[in-house]
Amino acid sequence: MSLERYSSCKLPSLYGDFELIIFRSHEGEEISVLTSDPFDPSQVAFVRIHSQCFTSEVLGSMKCDCREQLHYALNTIGASDANGVVIYLPQEGRGIGLGNKVKAYSLQEQGADTLEANHMLGFDGDLRDFNMAAEILGQLGVKEIRLNTNNPEKLKAIQESNVTVCEIIPSIGHENIHNRSYLKTKAEKMGHIQLKGIPMSPVQFCEDDG
Repeated sequence: MSLERYSSCKLPSLYGDFELIIFRSHEGEEISVLTSDPFDPSQVAFVRIHSQCFTSEVLGSMKCDCREQLHYALNTIGASDANGVVIYLPQEGRGIGLGNKVKAYSLQEQGADTLEANHMLGFDGDLRDFNMAAEILGQLGVKEIRLNTNNPEKLKAIQESNVTVCEIIPSIGHENIHNRSYLKTKAEKMGHIQLKGIPMSPVQFCEDDG
């Protein structure tokens, strides 16, 4: 295993009751995981794999939809007492870091889209690694999930693991004048589910045992 379960505690929050678990890599990198409290790994789990976004989640930036996606997942688990997991990956700016993300924002102000800005800085469009999330689900004993995502790369990473994706639940944020181009780029160039104004129903893969 490249990750170890390092520490955990109960975490009552504005969204409901969770358990906060910290996984640590051999290099010392820490990944935060929230599970519903109680959590039953033998049951199908609602899962959000979420990458850190300081500008949105802390500063309230309107340039992206990250904060809304995180809040949707936390509310879904907490408000409905759903059996669920949020894996919070320290991968700011699709893996390029906060400083380079701000450089990319500056290039976007000059007309580049989010992918073009990354390329202009010498990076691939997305450097994130979602295999860590698959490993964490395995360590938690999760076998089947309802994956809350718009990102085909997250789905691919989980499908290549021993975890079965029973359902894809889209996470659609609100469009505004500041994030419109960003959402369009994710939909058209990265294959994300971003269909403003069109209701998105969950996509089910597993048979319903009920």
